[in-house]
Amino acid sequence: MADMHAGKYDLTRGNVTKTMLSFAWPFILGNLFQQLYNITDTMIVGRFLGTGSLAAVGAAYTLMTFITSVIIGLCLGCGTIFSHLSGAGDYSKLKRCIYISFASIGLFSILLNAASSAFITPILHFINIPDDILGITEDYTLIVTFGIVFIFIYNFYTSLLRSIGNSAVPLIFLIISVALNIGLDLLFIVSFNWGIKGAALATVISQAVAAAGLALWTWRKASHLLPARKDMKFDMGMMKEILSYSFLTCTQQSVMNFGILMVQGLVNSFGTAVMAAFSAAVKIDSFAYMPVQDFGNAFSTFIAQNFGAGRNDRIRQGIKRAITITILFSLSISALVVIFARPLMLMFVSPAETEILSIGMNYLYIEGSFYIGIGVLFLLYGLFRAIGKPEVSLYLTIISLGLRVALAYLLSATALGENGIWWSIPIGWFVADLTGIIWYKATKRKSGINFNQNKSRQDGEL
Repeated sequence: MADMHAGKYDLTRGNVTKTMLSFAWPFILGNLFQQLYNITDTMIVGRFLGTGSLAAVGAAYTLMTFITSVIIGLCLGCGTIFSHLSGAGDYSKLKRCIYISFASIGLFSILLNAASSAFITPILHFINIPDDILGITEDYTLIVTFGIVFIFIYNFYTSLLRSIGNSAVPLIFLIISVALNIGLDLLFIVSFNWGIKGAALATVISQAVAAAGLALWTWRKASHLLPARKDMKFDMGMMKEILSYSFLTCTQQSVMNFGILMVQGLVNSFGTAVMAAFSAAVKIDSFAYMPVQDFGNAFSTFIAQNFGAGRNDRIRQGIKRAITITILFSLSISALVVIFARPLMLMFVSPAETEILSIGMNYLYIEGSFYIGIGVLFLLYGLFRAIGKPEVSLYLTIISLGLRVALAYLLSATALGENGIWWSIPIGWFVADLTGIIWYKATKRKSGINFNQNKSRQDGEL
């Protein structure tokens, strides 16, 4: 990768394509392992606990994704500021920002943990969990909510390390967590026969291990980033800056996942078979397009560091390279998912479950054909967040998810049935893409963001 100084991997130097890909691969590999766990967890639950438990875990997963997206959004927002300050070399302000961010998001995480546990029953009724699986869904969700604080700790330190260009260390602890999670799943579900509660407990334990391990590594190996006593003071100006990024990024993540939660509620109204098919297909879907999501996050950090350093030449080249990479990957993965839709579904359900197989395959045929739409959207999210325009990412999310939810309810009421829900998703992606591209081109010069102005370059940077 690029140079490293005082623990910082410099993304403002070196070959643009190589630097972006070198920084992005731990993002991608880490979430591949995470999605591998999600798929393995779903396979274990589906094979050993049955269709009802599979549907329950799928519904709870969507709900927890929405709840934890608030925490992840706050950490992503802070990570953008960390990247700006790292790129500018302002370590004094960076430490102060780290202290204020950790204290405020940590307190919020504790409150969110308590609120989620207290109101879990009415929340499950709100998203239309069928009565026959309401009890086991509540059992699973109540346990996994205790992992919210661990999710905060892991994602905060991940955002901090990634902001200085270190994306490899969070990967190591994620791999450890995933391996532990799979092992505990088999132990608790297959050997101890603890059922769905065992699956939830395995998740929380592995989250705690990842959080503790990453925090301890940062304290010992990257202590130069940690605030000293003189940095531990409240700064209203800094707090406003943190809120301006974190609140909007958090809102974007929450809106995105609330829309998904609303779609889950509609899916639940179609019964257990559609729920089970959706649960399995979404795992495949997430695994398929997750690399472009992670590449979008890595791209955002790359842009943010160079934005802080004033390297407009590298930003321009980075945008071009990122678009090419995303389009090529998205088209390739779409072809694979459509071709192998049936064997992919058979990983989760038996051949005898013909109805579930058919529903899940239709989902993959429809949504899987259009991953280029979500790939471009993730790049737009990352770009606007990195250049200090997180509100635009929020607007695009509202457009994408608002249209998706509206069309899902509209189209599913026609002869399309549940297929109408599946068609609403890529339509939302492409409308948001078109809006974002037009927005960027129309406002680039007006906002003073001109990436065509080059600074002096070093040989081989482009």
